[in-house]
Amino acid sequence: MSHLMALLAATETHVELPMPTWAYGAIALAIFATLAIVIWSYRDVANRHAHKAGPGAAAHAAGPGATHHGTGHPTQGH
Repeated sequence: MSHLMALLAATETHVELPMPTWAYGAIALAIFATLAIVIWSYRDVANRHAHKAGPGAAAHAAGPGATHHGTGHPTQGH
């Protein structure tokens, strides 16, 4: 075990980073902010176009094979 540790210590070299360490955090923050803006832009999309999908959705809901669950789940004795 000590031979392995000596070998690893002998081969240890110092690698210079291509940019300052704070720049990695800034890049990650910029990526997450960009993704948050993209996700935020899709908020409420389904409700924005409900007037277009309403007639087609109603026709499909009444079609053959459509399942209707009524008013909700039955109580389980709670």
